Formats: sequence, C-alpha cells, structure tokens
Amino acid sequence: MNELFNTLFQAMDEQMQNDDYYTTSTISPSVDISETKDAYTIEMDLPGKTEKDINIELDRNVLTISSAKEVVKETTDKENTETTEKPAEPAAKWLLKERRTSKFARRFTLPEDINAEQIAASFKNGVLNIIVPRKELEAPKKIAITA
Repeated sequence: MNELFNTLFQAMDEQMQNDDYYTTSTISPSVDISETKDAYTIEMDLPGKTEKDINIELDRNVLTISSAKEVVKETTDKENTETTEKPAEPAAKWLLKERRTSKFARRFTLPEDINAEQIAASFKNGVLNIIVPRKELEAPKKIAITA
C-alpha cells in the first residue's frame, strides 16, 4: 500500500515540476443581453473573480470584456542573507492542484444608438452587469437635388 501512494505522489510531483503544468485555460463565460427602449443590459457570470480581475474597454463601438488570472510561482531568494528576521516557513508542497490560471476575452459590436459616455458597470456576487444607455438616432436627412 505504501508503495502505491509513494508512486502516486512521486508521479504527481514530477508533473507539477514540469513547466507545462502551469498552463492557462481559456474559458468563454456565458452572457445574457437584453434591451429596453432606454438601454442594453449585459450580464455575465464570473464566479471566483473580483472587480479587479475584470477589464472592460470600448473602442469604436466594440465592447471588450476580458480577464486574466495569473498563478504566482513561488521563488526563493538565496542571495538575501543579510536579514535578521526569523526564516520563513518552507513553501507548501502541492499534492493536488486543479485550479489553474484562466483568461478570457469577449467582444461585442454595439449598435450605433449607444450613449458611450454613460456606460456603467457593476459587479456583485460574481455577476458582472453592464448597462449601455441608448440615445435617439438622428432622423435621415433629405438632400435636395439641384438642376
């Protein structure tokens, strides 16, 4: 039995020492978009994220919602030996690590009737909510023909 566990943990340790272990997964969170006469509403579930993890940009009526969460690899600083503080506890040795980095980017081309200056975003309980107010479009202009 001990041999089985030793073999299992040794294989897991070798896998985690490999740089490929710290890979990034790309997800594409689902989005709900609705409209009223006054605004468009975009809702996106982002569990495990905070408002600091999310980036929202508007460029030429293309709304981009993105996020990237990085894994911090622990390093040791062997050169800094002049400290008088108590040595730090040794880093934990992972036995199983399934949560990895994740990133996504969703882009939406917005219609011409948006009021870009008044777009508002909120984030609560893992749900991103973006309100895109609408404005009235100018009526088509009739052009007179001269002879």
